Amino acid sequence: MKSNFKLLSNNYEKLKNNVSKLRSSSAEDRIKKLKKLKEKILDNRNNIKAALKKDFKKNGSEVDLTEIFPVVQEINHTVKNLKKWMKSKRVNTPISLIGSTSHISYEPKGLVLIITPWNFPINLTFVSLINAISAGNAVLIKPSEITDHTSKIIKNIIDDTFSSNEVNTILGGVEIAEEVLKLKFDHILFIGSPTIGKLIMRAASNHLASVTLELGGKSPTIVDEKVDIKATAKRIAWAKFINNGQVCIAPDYILVNKKVKNIFLQLLVENIKKIYTEKSQNSSSYCRIVNKKQFDRLTNLIEDVKQHDGKIYFGGKNDSQDLFLEPTILTKISEKSKINNEEIFGPILPIYEFENIDDAIDIINKKEKPLALYIYSNHRKNINKILEKTSSGGVCINHSTLHYSNYHLPFGGVNNSGSGRCHGIYGFREFSNQKSIFRQRIKFSPTDLIIPPYTNFKKKLIEIMIKYF
Repeated sequence: MKSNFKLLSNNYEKLKNNVSKLRSSSAEDRIKKLKKLKEKILDNRNNIKAALKKDFKKNGSEVDLTEIFPVVQEINHTVKNLKKWMKSKRVNTPISLIGSTSHISYEPKGLVLIITPWNFPINLTFVSLINAISAGNAVLIKPSEITDHTSKIIKNIIDDTFSSNEVNTILGGVEIAEEVLKLKFDHILFIGSPTIGKLIMRAASNHLASVTLELGGKSPTIVDEKVDIKATAKRIAWAKFINNGQVCIAPDYILVNKKVKNIFLQLLVENIKKIYTEKSQNSSSYCRIVNKKQFDRLTNLIEDVKQHDGKIYFGGKNDSQDLFLEPTILTKISEKSKINNEEIFGPILPIYEFENIDDAIDIINKKEKPLALYIYSNHRKNINKILEKTSSGGVCINHSTLHYSNYHLPFGGVNNSGSGRCHGIYGFREFSNQKSIFRQRIKFSPTDLIIPPYTNFKKKLIEIMIKYF
């Protein structure tokens, strides 16, 4: 452990001493690094698949779709647009400041810490890194120790791509994380739970470092009566159980109109069986719970629902040795059940019914603001009402999770579900300081007329300014 602490200290100093050099790096310099990163990730494509297979039996095609493709897409988009993003932008200047010009210049925040989770270790680590590199920062990465095999691959890729004074990776558990957070950074990005997010904010406050938090929460899904119910069931079945439900923006619970509840449930089960077969434990497309701790937490949630007279509508089978938990649908859930308040983060889907759209909105607004909100409806009035009366990090209408895939949209949470934004230009700006530059271009300035002492003439000028400018 001592050797890890020493390594951390050495890596930190290397990065810290190189911040000023990276500050002046050109778009070409940064693009070159990103292209090399893309090359190394693709070279390690099979190694990444093998590592995620070992960590929680993730299917290779799912790795391609949910881990590698988003990273490649983010790099391609950034490489194409970075020169434009980095340009200083002229902004308007009030007429009261005539003779001057104003610009916004983008400079790196400096030394950045990125702490990433286990559920999408490749995707979330490298997309965050791409945003940080595009802005010209030095970066220290702390990947999750839970997906140990994948974290080692991440470190290998970074070591092969970057100099140790540009990007560095530190491996380890809680002890290392605690030591990392004692160090001074200019910006910290953390992806994980709200509980740990609060600790990150406290640590950042010691150095007044800015933070980006992506925290998840209980993302609701509303299924209205006016909807393509077949397409709705299919899309929810896919979005909820991909990665075994271990997705920060997965539909956490369903609010379905009473009129279509029964047919929705039937179609949902049909689609689960189509995707993962009648016996999902034998399906190569269905990955596993990441570890025993998470497995026990999830099975305890199901047991708690049952103890409060809730029903398992479908699924519930589990195998602790295999860390397998069948796609599970719960109904008739008591208000006393823990699952009402705890983020599920697994293959369990509670179903609640409503009669009036206002009732569904009230249920959502009684909880913390979610990272995502999903609306399945063809009723424009209801859609607009939900959008107006709820708050969330992002919204998908008639689909789920796909807003994350659009790099033209800012991705992030609000309050309990996070702060700050990532992806594309929004990620570039998140890791940049937007520096205001005001330049007086002529010898005379309007302020020369109002410098004390405040004569009657100057008082009249101030009155005119207040009245007309």
